[in-house]
Amino acid sequence: MRPAPAEMLQAMLAVTSHLELEEVLRNVVEAAADLTGAPYAAIGVLDAAGGVETHIETGDAPHVQALLTHPHGVEVLEAIGTEPLLLDDLVDHPRFADLPPGHPRTARFLGVQVRVRGQVYGRLYVAGKSEPFTDDDAAGVHLLATAAGVAVQNARLYEAARTRERWLAVGQEITTTLLSGTEIEDALALIARRVRQVAKADTALLVLPGVGSDWVIEFADGDPVGDLVGIVMPPNGRAMTVLRDGYGIIVDSFARARNLRVPQFGRYGPSLYAPLMAGDEGLGVLILLRHTGAVEFTENELTIAESIARQAALAITLSQARQAENLADLLSERSRIASDLHDLAIQQLFATGLRLGHLQDQLSEPQAEELQEALDGVDEAVGQIRRIVHALRTEEERLPLQARVERELAHARTALGLQVGFTVTTDLAGVEEDLADDIVAVVREGLANAARHARAEHVAVTISARGGQGQLLVVTVADDGVGPDLSVTRRSGLANLAGRARRHAGTCSLHAGAGPGARRGAQLIWTAAPAQLYPQ
Repeated sequence: MRPAPAEMLQAMLAVTSHLELEEVLRNVVEAAADLTGAPYAAIGVLDAAGGVETHIETGDAPHVQALLTHPHGVEVLEAIGTEPLLLDDLVDHPRFADLPPGHPRTARFLGVQVRVRGQVYGRLYVAGKSEPFTDDDAAGVHLLATAAGVAVQNARLYEAARTRERWLAVGQEITTTLLSGTEIEDALALIARRVRQVAKADTALLVLPGVGSDWVIEFADGDPVGDLVGIVMPPNGRAMTVLRDGYGIIVDSFARARNLRVPQFGRYGPSLYAPLMAGDEGLGVLILLRHTGAVEFTENELTIAESIARQAALAITLSQARQAENLADLLSERSRIASDLHDLAIQQLFATGLRLGHLQDQLSEPQAEELQEALDGVDEAVGQIRRIVHALRTEEERLPLQARVERELAHARTALGLQVGFTVTTDLAGVEEDLADDIVAVVREGLANAARHARAEHVAVTISARGGQGQLLVVTVADDGVGPDLSVTRRSGLANLAGRARRHAGTCSLHAGAGPGARRGAQLIWTAAPAQLYPQ
């Protein structure tokens, strides 16, 4: 008997009245049972491999359920084609030819495909009816399956919109966190946690650069992941392929994957890989994992994950640049403070000490002793300031003097294009830090002048001692450039070097070289007395 139009309309409305996918599927199953009068109805949603991803049923028919879960019953379900499959008894199907005698019978069956946009989405079937299913039942269920396909598509679109909204909210949260000055490590942990949550994944991993050319799982969130952190990703694996290609991939199930290069992934099912791309530069890979049997990731989720990963990568780059800028500002401020302490405070204290020392010779012994205590206090203050200056120095400034000078020479070779020679004829190990700073500044200024003003090609830098017993340190920077214009009496750079020399009881002078022709060259001579040789 054909279902009444009112019943059919009611069934169709029940199927299409919801946008939540699970509710849509349950309504389809219940409507099929009501429409045909069957005690049992079910729908099986298929995954990419053709297996059942989601199963929803209604009714209680143990013998029918037993037959349908039997391997032969599964084969019958797989045999449902484009036309409805109508059976007076499941065991009459050829798949059940070897069923043992005495097995329960009378399991009448009707099954149809559910298609979404032309693709098989699942199978809708009813069974266990006391009287045979009719062609009208088949037509009604087939029509219901068609309506279900439309309802499922609408539910998918609705869920895709909601998913995108959730992902975009997480992306905004991640970007805001990164740009607010949060430490990179904390931000990366947040990325793994929040993306895992919004993607409804069981585990999220972040693959980042390790030592050398290795890429390592540095962050993990979700399931017990202690055995995953620290894994070096195989060079030709999925993660490295995604990083090289710049776009993500979906894996339907690691449980079915062949040639699994990371054995620990074998306990997971669906997975998603999205590269963290900042322009053309790959900063890492985001991996999302779900348990075996879980719903597979969709193309829509992959597209959104790639977008969020790019957004996070850009935010990471900006955050790193911001932190580098802040660090540069901090180091600059530390350098300025150290310079002020060295150039102003120490020199004023040193000058005060010299003046008090001259006065000490004119005082009586008791007064001289009291003044000596004040001089000792001045020396202690100088020592404290020098210790503060040392603490403010960068790691590079703490290198030995010769290494620092050699760095300046290397920079001149690469950045200024000079051919530089370097000769040291005295021991520089004992040179105090403030004098070392000035020597480095002299070499830097001399090289810059040779390149910019003298247009020199070759420069020779020499550090030597003069006067016996290291009485005077001499820094010479000689070039083969056009030579100095001796008529110019005001040079800010040279005045700065002269000021540095005076702080160490030394001198600074610039002379024409002895070369022939227009390229006679120039010679900068800068001298300083080591601190321990200053007059007391």
